[in-house]
Amino acid sequence: MSEARIVGLACSGEHNFSKTPRERITLVEGLGVEGDAHAGVTVQHLSRIKKTPDQPNLRQVHLIHAELFDELAAKGYVVTTGDLGENVDTRGIDLLGLPEDTRLAIGPTVLRVTGLRNPCYQIDDFQPGLLKEMIEKRPDGTLNRKCGVMAVVEAGGEIAVGDPISVTLPDEPHRPLDLV
Repeated sequence: MSEARIVGLACSGEHNFSKTPRERITLVEGLGVEGDAHAGVTVQHLSRIKKTPDQPNLRQVHLIHAELFDELAAKGYVVTTGDLGENVDTRGIDLLGLPEDTRLAIGPTVLRVTGLRNPCYQIDDFQPGLLKEMIEKRPDGTLNRKCGVMAVVEAGGEIAVGDPISVTLPDEPHRPLDLV
């Protein structure tokens, strides 16, 4: 397996579905991506603000494994950095297989993985039929949500495309990722 690294970054100050690709972004401790509409101490996703505006923001940074883009391309979909609203595209990490509270060190920064992103109807608005590719039913009947993970910023700083990522698992027992 190749070294885990960042292969794409994106940010948007607007509450749009997709974000603008960037070469560098700045992570701010306790807030998220500087200049991003989803940065904040409390929840910033519009649908969640309506329900519980004081809820802690466990979705400060959205990460997707770029291997998903390869899988989608093989099925005829074109998805690139920022298209699914993510901030960080990784390669070489099984993001979906990480336990809750895994720490990802990127340069001076540390992200703590909080849970899974739940794919929503907007994915089909982006590309018809794409939502069904984001959720698989496993043989045991459980769902495999493939649209990335969410994290909070524990240590801030600037990160760039190409930066290596170091993974530190939490103490056992490990808790599997759930929706946040």
